[in-house]
Amino acid sequence: MTAGMLVGIDLGTTNSAVALWRDGAPELVPNALGRMLTPSAVSLSRDGQSWVGEAALDRMATHPADTVTSFKRMMGTASTVTLAGTTLTPEDLSAMVLRSLADDVEAATGERPTAAVITVPAYFNERQRRATRRAGEIAGLEVRRLINEPTAAALAFGLADRGDREPFLVFDLGGGTFDVSIVEMFEGIVEVRASAGDNRLGGDDFDAVLVRLAEPLLDAGVLEGLPADRRHALLTLAAERTRRALTTAEEAEFTVVVDGEALSTRVTAEAFEEAAAGLVKRLRDPVIRALRDSHIDVKALSDIVLVGGATRMPVVRKALTRMFGRFPNATVHPDHAVALGAAIQAGLLSGGGGLEEIRITDVAPFALGVNTSTRDAHGRFHDDIFAPIIERNTPVPASRMERFFTLGDNQRQVTFAIYQGEARDVKKNVKLGELTVPVPPRPAGEVGVNVRFTYDTSGLLEVDVAVPETGLTRNLVIVDEEDRRSKGDIAESRKRLEKLKVHPREEAGNVALLARAERAFEGFTGHVRDVIGQALTEFQGALDSQEPRRIADAREGLARLLDEIDARSPL
Repeated sequence: MTAGMLVGIDLGTTNSAVALWRDGAPELVPNALGRMLTPSAVSLSRDGQSWVGEAALDRMATHPADTVTSFKRMMGTASTVTLAGTTLTPEDLSAMVLRSLADDVEAATGERPTAAVITVPAYFNERQRRATRRAGEIAGLEVRRLINEPTAAALAFGLADRGDREPFLVFDLGGGTFDVSIVEMFEGIVEVRASAGDNRLGGDDFDAVLVRLAEPLLDAGVLEGLPADRRHALLTLAAERTRRALTTAEEAEFTVVVDGEALSTRVTAEAFEEAAAGLVKRLRDPVIRALRDSHIDVKALSDIVLVGGATRMPVVRKALTRMFGRFPNATVHPDHAVALGAAIQAGLLSGGGGLEEIRITDVAPFALGVNTSTRDAHGRFHDDIFAPIIERNTPVPASRMERFFTLGDNQRQVTFAIYQGEARDVKKNVKLGELTVPVPPRPAGEVGVNVRFTYDTSGLLEVDVAVPETGLTRNLVIVDEEDRRSKGDIAESRKRLEKLKVHPREEAGNVALLARAERAFEGFTGHVRDVIGQALTEFQGALDSQEPRRIADAREGLARLLDEIDARSPL
């Protein structure tokens, strides 16, 4: 080994793993217990002792208040966790796991890694990706690159025989997140065509279903006497055991041991499948979105590749078989593929032997754009409307330009707030920055401003604003300003950004139609998205008018449009 060892790390919600590129192949590194997977769990004691991995998980039942898991779901938020009197951020907790993995590499190779490729869910936004980078830096690792988890899995799957592959779908359901990517391989190029996902869907949610299913059948008197945190920990651990057992059996025992007394009930696979129907239904939307964005017909997919431990569940595999009309491919190890792919990316970055002709292309996970105002047919302006400039799933690096015009007479400046996301209401997206440019005072609409977004493979966004009439330009490179502020300032700013308020509508039918239209707007790109957006503007204008006839007409038109779009669904 040479100085500056670079490793690949799968920083997971439930489990994490580390691998390196050695002797022309990716190789997993075992932990101190000889296992390839390290639970993403941390526990502390009042005297300063800390535990990571299996040891921390073992303390969950006895010290639930001092133990935490699934903190990956909090990445990029202002949330904190207090363990044994010590307050920790999600980045701190993730850094403890990363340090533990680095310790394992040092124990196995005699050399401590100094840099890492770390995987993230494809649907992580910019704030979540920055938090992951900070976790690596806190752990003493230079984060050379973040790679999307399904892209890493596709590398591990596709490099098995180095052959060209028709488009295949990577279905990645882990402990806390769900990703879908459509990938194609040809002449040594691994090309991601589209990605979609749900950052709040994973094995943890299926465990919660099992808890709701089994808890009413247990001795309520014994459970009610427990502190809430211990009760939750015991039930969650029992649910995870039961879920794993139901992977190979038609029924399993759901057992909780309280002070030596075993509380138990039987759970059938059929009852679990029925209770989890809502979660299974949520798996469908990201698949449809990825197919739409890639412009690939479901019948053209050569394989459905399963990644992530939660894909072992029969309820998931049955749903996929029904969805695609064929059995998914389970040849890759669902828990190891992502770490192995990260090691392949590490090998690429370090010039590893055997990888000279491999190249990877990825896509922007979310749309990038600015806030605008739009006018409805009755002349009313609607503010804070998201105008995408780089659409999601655009291959990166990318550069796109749009022109915007002044709205008021004698307007002297234009301010563009820069956002990442899919929602039409910019307040529901992630704000990345703001740029103001002066303009000459003219009648409304006479002065145009060009806005160019340039987005590279490392996630760096450069914004250029130019006023052709004056030749004036402004430039902004989106960097992580939060790193330069105190943790108190970071927490305060994040709390402000995360307060997403939805304007209430009085009638249930209008509420439902607005929600359906917003989902449709997020589900498409290009011309279809523009059509939906305009229809939404007209409907919102009708609601603001409070004229019953106009509202009824606009509601009927919007519903008819959405029905026509749904009829063209690829699944």
